[in-house]
Amino acid sequence: MNELPQKTVSIQKVLGELEQSSLAEIRELATVAAAQDGNPPLSDQTLVALGSEDSGENVITLQAYSGEGTDAQLSGVIVAIDDPISQRWVVELVVHPDFRNHGIGRQLLEKLGEQLDLSQILTWAHGDHEAARKLAASVGLARVRELYRMRREGTDSLEETPLQRGLSLRTFRVGEDEAAWLEANAKSFADHPEQGSLTYADLDARMNENWFDPSGFFLAFDQDHQLIAFHWTKIHQATADQSRPMGEVYVVGVVPEAQGLGLGRALTTVGINYLLEQGVGSVLLYVDAENEAAVKLYRSLGFTLWSADIMYGPEPIN
Repeated sequence: MNELPQKTVSIQKVLGELEQSSLAEIRELATVAAAQDGNPPLSDQTLVALGSEDSGENVITLQAYSGEGTDAQLSGVIVAIDDPISQRWVVELVVHPDFRNHGIGRQLLEKLGEQLDLSQILTWAHGDHEAARKLAASVGLARVRELYRMRREGTDSLEETPLQRGLSLRTFRVGEDEAAWLEANAKSFADHPEQGSLTYADLDARMNENWFDPSGFFLAFDQDHQLIAFHWTKIHQATADQSRPMGEVYVVGVVPEAQGLGLGRALTTVGINYLLEQGVGSVLLYVDAENEAAVKLYRSLGFTLWSADIMYGPEPIN
């Protein structure tokens, strides 16, 4: 589809934490875009950062408004977060479906280019869209990472694998398990930059989301009562074109010393069956395309490739 003539927009810049009214606008835009595209355009970590009083100058938000005065509508958003692990700015961009093909995404990207060197950023495209490929190529970025979005359809439960002798399973206890979970999460995802670096503030922000339910957050302990594995599930409310809500295998982790005990499969199965008991019609998950062992496990549990999120960044130097 050819791009229509650009519309003049006003672009507002905010550093750090957003006012609640602005954050609510962005969440609503993201919800509308997700309903249109089938993919959430902004990650949970981005939404947490936008609402965090600790963000400071590490978060840049540019909001595009179309229209005049009180009729102006939020038509697009670009968010850049200074990531201390990759030592690059990580960027996400979303344009309201009603305002696409008018150059708003390009205007936001160009405006961000006045603040940052766009050739050195990392940016997520949630869904392998042609428009995202073109924007990335325009600033010299290449595909550097692929995150599979897999989905399991239907309501058939799975046969659960018993835990090995001496291991126990229970659900998360708010006010008791936070520190142990953060430690186990950091160990489990030591090589995963986003997940492995979660802080107490990140966890607390997620526990304050409307979707959080500790009864869907499963923890496995060894005989010394040490947390060694977990499966955190999530339920997405049904949209207008869905008859049932959708479940998500949100995070599955196993600490290194407990690898090989079958805990990944066992806890994934427990979580999926819990989601089905809650009435979901399908279950989704995200997994790095290069994680062949995890992809194989999820395929064996009935998941198939649905779509992919693509990270663009500087061309790797061989």
